[in-house]
Amino acid sequence: MCNSINLKKLIKFDERSFMKTEFKNIVWKEGNDYVAQCLNIDVSSFGKNKKEALKNLKEAIELYMEDASMEDVSKIESPEIIYSQIEHA
Repeated sequence: MCNSINLKKLIKFDERSFMKTEFKNIVWKEGNDYVAQCLNIDVSSFGKNKKEALKNLKEAIELYMEDASMEDVSKIESPEIIYSQIEHA
């Protein structure tokens, strides 16, 4: 005779639920490094190349979102780079 096993008792489940959110990011070269900035939240990072800057930004966003809510995320529809000039001394 087989004994039935309750797997829920044997495996501790993580009660948190995860969701995927798409973020819009921008990357540019500044000096010897690349800067990556998220447009949806006020988070940025840097790296020696674009790939490293984006990898570091992803980690920074994940850490930020551990304590943030979706209300903290701005919806960015169609970002554009707009050039402007100012006069200064």
